[in-house]
Amino acid sequence: MAAINMLFGIHPGARAAHATGIVAEGRFTPDPGAAGISRALHFAGGPLRATVRFSNFAGIPGFADNQPMADPRGMAVKFHLADGRETDVVTRSVAGFPAANTEDFRRFLIAVASSRGAAQPTPLQIYLAGHPEAATFLARPKPAPVSFATQAYYEANAFAFANAAGEVRYGRYRWLPDAGGATLSADQAAAMSADYLRRELAQRLAREKVGFRLFVQIAAPGDPLHDPSALWPDDRAMVELGRLTIDRLADDNGAAEAVLAFRPDALVDGIVAEDPMIAARGAAYDLSRQRRQSVPDQRN
Repeated sequence: MAAINMLFGIHPGARAAHATGIVAEGRFTPDPGAAGISRALHFAGGPLRATVRFSNFAGIPGFADNQPMADPRGMAVKFHLADGRETDVVTRSVAGFPAANTEDFRRFLIAVASSRGAAQPTPLQIYLAGHPEAATFLARPKPAPVSFATQAYYEANAFAFANAAGEVRYGRYRWLPDAGGATLSADQAAAMSADYLRRELAQRLAREKVGFRLFVQIAAPGDPLHDPSALWPDDRAMVELGRLTIDRLADDNGAAEAVLAFRPDALVDGIVAEDPMIAARGAAYDLSRQRRQSVPDQRN
C-alpha cells in the first residue's frame, strides 16, 4: 500500500488504485457446463444479481479516461448469491502482470514512482534491466478502448476450481465482450473528453444492454500456477462459465462507489486461491477500503 501511495499520493476518501470508476448493475447466468469446472454456487444455479465496477488504473480521483496512466482498466464483478453471501472476480484490461510475486511488484511500483525527474539510468530502467517480465508487460500494447463494453478483461492469477466430483483444474478468468474489441488511436484518445468512457457507458446502457461472457483458461501440466507475469499459451482450453448482462447504472453512483468493495480472495466453496499474491491483493484491497471509508470523501 505504501508503494501505491508513493506512486499516486494519498487522497482521503478515495481508493488507493483504480480511484475513478463507474458502477453498474446486471445479472449473471451460469453456463450449463460451468458446474463441470466448479461446484461454486454462482456456477451451478440460476441467474443471480451482479454488481459491476469499471475503472481507470490511476489512484487519483477524477483521473482522465484518455490518459496513458488510465490503463490497465479494471472490471470488478460482485456476485450476490442466493444464500446472502457475495463472491468477487477482479480483472484488468491487460493480460499478465509486471511482477511474479508481491515483493517484486512492490519494488516495481517504487521504481516507477522514484523515476519521475530522475537522472538516467532511472530507478525504473535499472529495475527493468533485471526484470524482463516487467519490461515485457510494459511493452504490451495498451490502447484506450472505445468503451468499457468493447474491452476484454483478464485475471492474472490462477485459481484452483473443484467440481462436485472433487476434480480440480487450475485456471485464469477472462471476460470477453459481446460487442467485440474496439480501441482508439493515440490521437483519437487525446481528442476525447476526460470522462468519455463513463459518458459512453451511460449512453450505451440507455439504448441497449451490455454483455460479457466469462471464461476460464485451463492450465496444462507444466504451466506456472503461481506466477501471474507468465502468460499461458493461446492454445490452452477456454471453458465458458456464464454470461453477464448489464442493464443499468447504479441509481446513485457516488453512494455505490463509497460502499462498494471487492476482494479477489472473497471466494466460496469450489474455488481456492493457492497463489500467495491473491491473499496479498485481498489484504491490500481491504486496507484501502478501511482507509477510504474511515474519512469523508473529499472529492468534488
